Formats: sequence, C-alpha cells, structure tokens
Amino acid sequence: MAWWLIAGIIMIVIEFIMGGVTRLTGSGLSITEWKPIMGFIPPLNEADWNKAFDGYKNIAQYKYVNSHFTLPDFKFIFYWEWAHRLWARMLGVVFAIGFVYFFVKKYFDKGMVRPFIILFILGGLQGFVGWKMVASGLNDTDLYVKHTWLAAHFLSAITLMCYTLWFALVLLIPADRRVAAPAMVRQLVAIILLTYVQLAYGAFMAGTHASRAVHTWPRIADEWVPGTLGSESMVTNVMNIQFVHRTLAYLLLIIIVVWYVWAGKAARRMGSVLLHKARRWPFVIVMLQVVLGVVTLISASQIVFGTFGFYETLAEIHQLVGMFLVMALVANLYIISKKK
Repeated sequence: MAWWLIAGIIMIVIEFIMGGVTRLTGSGLSITEWKPIMGFIPPLNEADWNKAFDGYKNIAQYKYVNSHFTLPDFKFIFYWEWAHRLWARMLGVVFAIGFVYFFVKKYFDKGMVRPFIILFILGGLQGFVGWKMVASGLNDTDLYVKHTWLAAHFLSAITLMCYTLWFALVLLIPADRRVAAPAMVRQLVAIILLTYVQLAYGAFMAGTHASRAVHTWPRIADEWVPGTLGSESMVTNVMNIQFVHRTLAYLLLIIIVVWYVWAGKAARRMGSVLLHKARRWPFVIVMLQVVLGVVTLISASQIVFGTFGFYETLAEIHQLVGMFLVMALVANLYIISKKK
C-alpha cells in the first residue's frame, strides 16, 4: 500500500512538471470547455479541431497575443493542455483502482478509510480549482489566467501531495523510529506555513510574469525597497510581488539553517538517527532553491517568446525544487510528531 501511495506521489510530481510546461508554453487556455468525463478524448477530425480552435479564437489571449496562430500552432498548445488534464485523470484512476483492490483484499483497518475519503476529496477539489483557474482567463479582457487562481491551484496540488506523503510515511516508518518533540513541531508547522506563503508568491510571480518585467538582482530595478511598497497592492503590483518573494526567500533560508542546527542538537539528545539524517534535506534544498531563484530571475532577460529555452527550463526546476522543499519539511514534521 505504501508503494502504491509513493507511485501516486511520483505521478503528482510528473503532473507538476506537465503543468509547469503547460504554463510556460502558454498552453493553459487552449481548451475552453470543461468535460470531466469525456474530455479525455481529443478532437478526432477536422471539424472537431476547427470547433475547438474557434472556441480559442473567442478569448483575449488569441485576439491580442496569438492571432497569428494557424491550426497546427493551436494543436501544439492544445495537446500540452490535453496531456496535462489526461494525466490528472489517470492519477485519479490509479488511486481509485488501488483503493478498491486494497479494500476488497481487506488491507484497510477502520482508521484508514476516512483518510482515503479525504484524499479523494482533495483530488476532486484540485480538479475543480484547476478549472476555475482556467475559466478565469476565458474572457475578452484577460490575456492569462488570474494569478490568484494559479496560486490556489498550485497550493492545492501541493496539499494533495503532502497529504499522500504523510499517509505513505505512516505505513513506511515504524513508530519506534519517531520522536516526540512538541516545541519543534510548532516551529516546523510555522516554517511550513511560511513556505506556503512563499510558494503562493512564487505563483504570483509566474502568473503576473513579474520576472519578465524586472530581472535584476540583488536590487529590484535599482532599488533595494520598491517605491511602490506603500502605495500599490501587495498581490498585484509586480515590484511588490518580487520584493515579498525575495524577502521571504532570504527569511526562509535563515530560519531553516537555524532549525537545522536546533534539529541536530535535538536528534543527538533524543538519540534519533532518522531525524539527524532527515533534517539535512530542507537545509540542502533551501540552499539550492535560493540559488536557482536568483539564476532564474537573471536569465529572464534572455526570454525569446514562443520558445522553451534556458529561462523556462530553470523556472520549471525552480518550481520542482520548491515542491521538494515542502515534502522534506513535511517528512521531518512526521518524524518529530510522535504522540507521547
């Protein structure tokens, strides 16, 4: 059962990658209808393709960004979005088949049924939020999806992945290898919540294309603190979004380094070899993430629209590493949250 859950996590990671590529190639608004059941079938003939293309022609992204598109151009972005949605459906099928199999084989005890129901609810919620995100850009004024809905879609996917990971850890890690450290649990919960805020601002960066607007470091357009900070919105102004995203990155770096030291002392005091090893992962990953963030930002000056180049590759890796940071923190939280 644990390896079935791990397989699900791997599929979610792949879904993250496909979602990132879909966003970076501008493919997310190519499918203008939500068909949860029959949507796995792409257009099968020329008439169906023209109907799908006509739907795309009605939105602002086509009119003001991609009006030069021919049908082959449209097919390229359509298939990215279709593959992204198809993989999500396959993920649901894998979970459903596994659930039925293990339920029939009586692998479940009573305490496991409720978490699995929650897991399916989270999966369904993720699909709903994904459609709301897409729908936010299917109009005559917005060129892209709303960045707030993009953040909600991103964070709901991370929540689904972390919940699945927690469930897998319950099955993989024996109780006698966990430790009870309530004070450290509170600290780590606070760090995870701060990481969620940081990831939300990362999604804001992506959704508003803030790195394309300003790609200087360490200053933001020759300013240490943007002049817009006190007068413009903290969730829509690209300068403010960049400032918050950078500041939270530095803050998380410091906090996780300090927690790494504390966790090392606690691991020695409690004799926990597992905690001593696990604490290293957030430490290493946050270091890598900060470096990736800086390099990705600077490389935004080399963007060539309509291509998937160095910047897009780094942006994809940056997103993945942020996801791995959350998983590393959640794994540490599980290890130290044993009940006394």
